Parts: sequence; C-alpha cells; structure tokens
Amino acid sequence: MALVAIVGRPNVGKSTLFNRLTKTRRAIVSDEAGTTRDRQYGKCDWNGKEFSVVDTGGWVVNSDDIFEDAIRKQVIVATEEADLVLFLVDVTSGLTDWDEDVAAILRRSKLPVILVANKVDNNDQYYDSYEFYKLGLGEPQPISSATGSGTGDLLDLLMEKLQGVKDEQDIEEGIPRFAVVGRPNAGKSSLINAFIGEERHIVTDIAGTTRDSIYTRYDKFGFDFYLVDTAGIRRKNKVTEDLEFYSVMRSIRSIESSDVCILMIDATRGIEAQDMNIFQLIQKNQKSLVVVVNKWDLVEDKSQKAIKFFEDAIRNRMAPFTDFPIIFASALTKQRIFKVLETAKEVYLNRKVKIGTTKLNEVMLPLIEATPPPSIKGKYIKIKYCSQLPNTQIPSFVFYANLPQYVKEPYKRFLENKIRENWQLTGSPINIFIRQK
Repeated sequence: MALVAIVGRPNVGKSTLFNRLTKTRRAIVSDEAGTTRDRQYGKCDWNGKEFSVVDTGGWVVNSDDIFEDAIRKQVIVATEEADLVLFLVDVTSGLTDWDEDVAAILRRSKLPVILVANKVDNNDQYYDSYEFYKLGLGEPQPISSATGSGTGDLLDLLMEKLQGVKDEQDIEEGIPRFAVVGRPNAGKSSLINAFIGEERHIVTDIAGTTRDSIYTRYDKFGFDFYLVDTAGIRRKNKVTEDLEFYSVMRSIRSIESSDVCILMIDATRGIEAQDMNIFQLIQKNQKSLVVVVNKWDLVEDKSQKAIKFFEDAIRNRMAPFTDFPIIFASALTKQRIFKVLETAKEVYLNRKVKIGTTKLNEVMLPLIEATPPPSIKGKYIKIKYCSQLPNTQIPSFVFYANLPQYVKEPYKRFLENKIRENWQLTGSPINIFIRQK
C-alpha cells in the first residue's frame, strides 16, 4: 500500500487536510503521554484505491529552539520513507524562508511531490497561489482543507502520481509474513541477523514497492515464511534515531505488509511511549502480535516474580487486548530465538482458526443466557444465534440480536473474552459484529 506524507510548517492546515482525507474529525487522545493520536496516521480511499497518510505535524516538538530542526528532520524522513509527499503552503501568509528551505530538501529527493496551496477560500487568493511557483516544485494545487474545495482534483492528481507504485502482489500466497518492529535500538537488526545467520537459505528478495525490497524468504529449520523488512536494516539512516517520528514512519509499511508483528521491547528500558505508538499501529491494522522482551541477558533479576511483574506491566499498558504471547529472549546470545519463530507460526495459525457454527452456538448461547446484555431504557436485548464470518483476514464473529444498536462495547468485549477462553486465538485480533436478526 502506498504511503503519502503531509509536510509543511506549523499552522498551514496539515491536520485539517489529514482529517479530510481520512474522513476523521477528531484526534482520539489516550491518558498515556505520547501514545499515537489518530490524526497522525490513517487510511484514505479514493475511487476504490486505498493508500496510507501520515501527518508529520503530529510529532512536532513545541519548543522554539529545536522547532525548525525537528521539522526539517521529519521532512527528510518523509522523503526517505514515503512514496509521495504533499507539501502544504499557506496563501494567507505567503512564501516564507522556511518554505524555501523545505522545497530545497524536496527538490533534491527523487520523490514525487505535490505542492498544495492551502486556505484558498476565494478567487483573489487563487491568484495569490501563483507566488509559490518560485519554489520550483511545479504548479501549486489550490485547495481549502477547511471547506474541501479543490481536494477532489488534488486526490485525482495524487492517484495519477501513485500509479508507478506497485502493490506487493508477486509473493506466494499462503506463506506467513512476519515483521520485526520496535523502537530504535530495541534489537530488531540483531534479531533478524540471528534469524538469517551465516548459513543463509534465502530464496528471494521481492520488491514490494518501486522504492524498496521488503520481503525476504526464510526457508530453514523446518520454517518457511517471508520476513518483512523493517526498512533501515539494510541502509544507514540519515537522521538521528532518537526521533519518535522516525521509528513510527519506518514501522508503518512493514506492519501493513505483514500477518504477524514481532514487537521488540528493550528489557533494560521497559515499555515506553514509542512501544505504545507501534503497538497501536499494529492494532489499527488488525495484525497478530508476539511481544519479545529483548536483552533479557542484561537483566540481573530473572526470577519468576520479575518475569510476572514485567508481563503484567506490558499487558496493563496494552489493555484491553491482553491475549498475546510474551517471550523473554536475547538476540545477541540467541536465547529463545527459536521459540520466537515457533510462537509467531502458532499465532499465524490462530489467525486462520475456523469454528463450526453448531459448536459456536453450543458454547456461546448458554453463556449469553447466563449473562445477557444489560437492558437499556426498559428494552431487553436477546441474542439468539451466532456464527463465524467466512473469508475474513482475522477471525470475525456475528451475533444476531433483536436490538443490535443497544449492545455496547463492554458487552462485545465480554463476548470476545468468552470466545478466547474456549478457543485458541492467542495473539490474533478478533472482530465482533452485532446485527439485526
């Protein structure tokens, strides 16, 4: 799937354009500091074609002394990782030195760039947009992200420029795709090197996009799967690795291209905000999850009590999704590396589980009868029948009720937990739908 980055100086309307493209209206903010807000990453669908959008403004540090430097780094990362850049400028404030600075970076990159003149709300401002021809990035596309004026033409042009980006279809179907993801320095490269080792049995490197080869076939020790490159394993990064934006941008493509994500957490640092950012990307894309606590060899207290404390801390942060395996390993000493592969394979198979309708009803209906959905406004909700939907990416279940609109999220979680208690679905996300019977 193509990745489009929106760049531009503060207050030019990046988030407003992002919200319009992704059809979202508000950022969902967690209590946890630094967790991913929805305005930073989303999907856009135009004329039946889907692509991912990243709003670089979500990572801006609100401090004047490092402000411009942080944004400049984000522009560089965007040009390295995205397939196309939307460069937003503001007709109401005109051309600035900062716009020229960013334009210079974008001209040097070989990436398709669309120059977008935002806040064009009347005919006079339409002519004001011609000033941005000076940036040397072609014709400015006049739009108003607040009203939506001109965004249709912008999307048509965007789809035209994305035609050169291939979807990753030329890989063998039915073979699991594993991505190793995590914050910088958590040990991703070490784990992948431990996997492939010196006696490589790599069959092919398959280009997933025109810019990058993302699939490596791993075929040894009885395993056969594609390792999804987390980009940056092969090439030296040009920006400092302490930038949170960098690790998230690098993770998006590999998460989208995988079936199972192996999330690396540094045992010496514990679970951090960046780990939560990446976890939420995995959830948003409905990918299966294996958590690997790496560098376990460096931890002094390896008692069962310490392991239990660590596990509880991880599951508490990632709640309500807590049904996933956690492995304590060391990529450097290769401790439990084989266990990581075995578990990832099991989690992939859990993703494919099919439950017969008769068996599902036999187990679930008595549980529902014992704990029915709470009545709302004096109306009693009755669930009479359930089944698993066929041909879905992840296990998806539909429950037929007389008043589906009154079944709220906590009860859906109750149904999910009961399914997990009775069938082996560890690591796999589940969809629960309530429909009119």
